[in-house]
Amino acid sequence: MSESGDSDASWIFYKDRPDWSDVTPIPEDDGPAPVVVIAHSEKFEDVYDYFRAILKTNEKSERALLLTKDAVEFNPANYTVWQYRRDLLQALGTDLKTELEYVEAVIKQSPKNYQVWHHRRVLIEWLQDPSLELEVTGDALQQDPKNYHAWQHRQWAIKTFGLFDKEMDFVDTLINEDVRNNSAWNQRYFVMNNHLGWSDYNVQKEICYALEKIKFVKNNESAWNYLRGVLLHDKRGISGNAVVTSFCEELYKNKCRSPYLLAFIIDICEENLKKGETSCIYNSERAIDLCQALATKYDKIRSKYWNYFSEKIKALQNIKTVEQNNMEE
Repeated sequence: MSESGDSDASWIFYKDRPDWSDVTPIPEDDGPAPVVVIAHSEKFEDVYDYFRAILKTNEKSERALLLTKDAVEFNPANYTVWQYRRDLLQALGTDLKTELEYVEAVIKQSPKNYQVWHHRRVLIEWLQDPSLELEVTGDALQQDPKNYHAWQHRQWAIKTFGLFDKEMDFVDTLINEDVRNNSAWNQRYFVMNNHLGWSDYNVQKEICYALEKIKFVKNNESAWNYLRGVLLHDKRGISGNAVVTSFCEELYKNKCRSPYLLAFIIDICEENLKKGETSCIYNSERAIDLCQALATKYDKIRSKYWNYFSEKIKALQNIKTVEQNNMEE
């Protein structure tokens, strides 16, 4: 986008425009001995030389507003340009609905640019009208379902204006399209945490949802992480939910060796150990064995971590043994 005007034969440099003859451009000052000089096109330099000039004089005019549009065209990530454009919009009383249309066009060209999303957020705050935000962010996420800035803006709009009603359907669609879409799983947690709440019914419902998705793709880190997050709201803990433990054991019995399954079983063992519940299959010995399996076969890239975790389990077991002996004495 930054050099898109270079092929436009109709372009007239600002220095050659009669209506700008009263402005003295200010060249970029990189200091007496710049280490790395960034190469810019002649058009880029022309636009920004004049932008620095109006910024210095704090000119508030329609021509200044048009100049910021050219400046954005060459560098849509320039914070100062966007901030000055907002100052101009307020000073000139510009139609903000038209500005929203302009920003939407910029987003389509530069969807991962934080500054343009921030500009849109400010406009929505001024207008107090979020009616287009789900559609605009939805279009951006259709192009890239993991666009962080689009998700951030969407969450802000939903939470600020209470637009939760259809969000779970939107999330379901994304997860069904790509069950590994971590951003969609995060959005599901966002809706639960900020709207639907964690009643026992909702907790069990979300556990079942996660288990169904894991059954479909067992080596899916996103679903396993979501399951962990949901279980934080289960008063029985990660080790006390019989539906979850039975599901894990069934997978393990059927030769599933997903590192996420093994790590989950280790977590169950650790929680049981902390509770002092050792008279079951979730004990320190099993946790250590699984750490060894992960370190040597199923998750070798993180072997140091699993060796460390194994030592952590051993240390915890020693502490529990000492505590038990003291109680018996």
